[in-house]
Amino acid sequence: MTAQAIQFFRSRVATLKPDGALTLITLVLALLLLLDQSQFSQSVRFTGEQFIHVMPFLMLAILLAAYAKASGADALIARAFSGNVILMIFMAALIGGLSPFCSCGVIPLIAALLSMGVPLPAVMAFWLSSPLMDPAMFALTVGTLGTTFALGKTVAAVGVGLFGGYSLLGLTRTGLFADALRPEVGNGGCGAAAIRDPKPVHWEIWSEQARRQTFLRETGRVFLFLGKWLALAFLLESLMLAYIPGEWIAQFLGGGGIWGTASAALIGIPAYLNGYAALPLISGLVNQGMDQGAAMAFLVAGGVSSCPAAIAVFALVRAPVFFAYIALAFSGAVLSGLIFTLAV
Repeated sequence: MTAQAIQFFRSRVATLKPDGALTLITLVLALLLLLDQSQFSQSVRFTGEQFIHVMPFLMLAILLAAYAKASGADALIARAFSGNVILMIFMAALIGGLSPFCSCGVIPLIAALLSMGVPLPAVMAFWLSSPLMDPAMFALTVGTLGTTFALGKTVAAVGVGLFGGYSLLGLTRTGLFADALRPEVGNGGCGAAAIRDPKPVHWEIWSEQARRQTFLRETGRVFLFLGKWLALAFLLESLMLAYIPGEWIAQFLGGGGIWGTASAALIGIPAYLNGYAALPLISGLVNQGMDQGAAMAFLVAGGVSSCPAAIAVFALVRAPVFFAYIALAFSGAVLSGLIFTLAV
């Protein structure tokens, strides 16, 4: 009995995972309270004010995400992967630019698509565009960075997908990408179900109790997820405004042109934490002098990949595919930043 109790306790402890966002918020506030009490009160007030300001956009994001889950609208993604590969790349980039996946969340779906034999260029188009924009992200981008930036990032999302898909289509003739997945990777797991057997979309979710429950459950889950990351972002933004001189931002991250944009993209990939959390942070950087093209490059590069996503991708695909994914993400981000600079 004792051994069983110990085993049960260990299994329960193993399932307890610390929440990164809440842990960081607690740590930052504790340090401020200990080292700079005046800034503590200013940061708390700033975070609350910014949270209230973005609340309408946050609620729109939550309701969109919950409705998509409850209605099964994600099944529409499967329709993008049929037909001629050239058209398939175009549809994959277009659908990816509207789908609600982050750089980590899209990985199980990518595994499913590749294991089912979907051409890698089409998968790459969806892979690159999907984490960058969706209706919820668009709404929050409008609320933090403005309509022009939101429209630019939407175009960039589809453009990066097209760029990556068609570039990889040309490179497939080299033979480096004959086998994309690593040998030990299975058939994509539960993520493949929506592709193998797409279900019809039920738009009238209020007519079924199970879908209403899914909607309410997802509303609470998404609110907690977005709320904690946005709170962390606003808290960090308050510290950035208090402790980072605007001249420093302009010198190291605010420069435009090819080198400034490339530097922002290069920093964005490893430094990126969360797509929603990055928006108010970038807003603060732009207000302190960061070039808008560099800001776009940072968001695109970090949105496509991040350290956690890169680690997961490396475990999923062979080395040539992994390095192509990183290279296309970086070069697509730089091109997006440069084009956005010229457009605005």
